[in-house]
Amino acid sequence: MLPMYREIVAMKLTNHFIGIMLPYLANPIAIFFFRQYLQSIPKELLDAGRIDGCSEYGIFLRLILPIMKPAFATMAIFIGMNSWNNYLLPLLVLSDPSKFTLPIGLTSLLGPYGNHYTLLISGAVMSVLPIMILFFSAQKYFIEGMSTGSVKG
Repeated sequence: MLPMYREIVAMKLTNHFIGIMLPYLANPIAIFFFRQYLQSIPKELLDAGRIDGCSEYGIFLRLILPIMKPAFATMAIFIGMNSWNNYLLPLLVLSDPSKFTLPIGLTSLLGPYGNHYTLLISGAVMSVLPIMILFFSAQKYFIEGMSTGSVKG
């Protein structure tokens, strides 16, 4: 966490939302996941595209991208959940209370002289809604991606 924070400070992105979003643009887990997913695509499918006269870009756009929809949906859910629930990086990068993310704002409702449980519970419910919307919008592709190699035929 310290090297990432030092890079954000060196780029003068502290107290900016881009300083929180920048580390998630190249997620190593997503890179390895997509690599493994692409290796599972049969080479015969790519050869069939070449025989039909597709260029390499055409093969990518017409064959590979539609096959990768489940992978994109799965990574959107996982990375979205990870970035939405992140606590430590926004706590380090942001110093203006008006820019705090929802997890930091919810912990600010807990104090030594009293807790605002009604606001805390309603905030927790509201923090779950975007993740539920993301999951239910990509559920079809998520389930399809999990069961891709399980059925022969």
